[in-house]
Amino acid sequence: MTVCTVLLICNLVFIWGNSLLPAEVSGQISGTLKALLDGVFTPGEAVPSGDGLLRKFAHFAEFGALGLLLGWLFGMLGKRRLPAFALGVAAACIDETIQAFIPGRSPGIRDVCIDSCGAAAGMLLLFLGHAYWKRRFTRNNFRRK
Repeated sequence: MTVCTVLLICNLVFIWGNSLLPAEVSGQISGTLKALLDGVFTPGEAVPSGDGLLRKFAHFAEFGALGLLLGWLFGMLGKRRLPAFALGVAAACIDETIQAFIPGRSPGIRDVCIDSCGAAAGMLLLFLGHAYWKRRFTRNNFRRK
């Protein structure tokens, strides 16, 4: 098992583990995170919470990490972009399905879209990082002129 596979499994356990939490517990975790972030920013720059921007960004970031790992595992820079993205969308659908059975939680198409966009952004970040790395550190760039 590769390092990427282990990280991918850990990422999915984290995502789906959070979805298994009842709404009250999930809200408390979001409140704690908001308090930590409020301590970092100035008092006038409040961090949104609840069903607002903070929770949506957290989903986007979780699935961004998933997209990056799926892209890495599937050799994103080859010809396997679509299957990697399809697995990211499938993970988002599973995530929302889990929430349908948890007290106080409910699934949403909008959340699947946010999660899928996060996965796509992670894959795009991997692609751009690889393109930059390849251009910056190719053998030709090390020759003296």
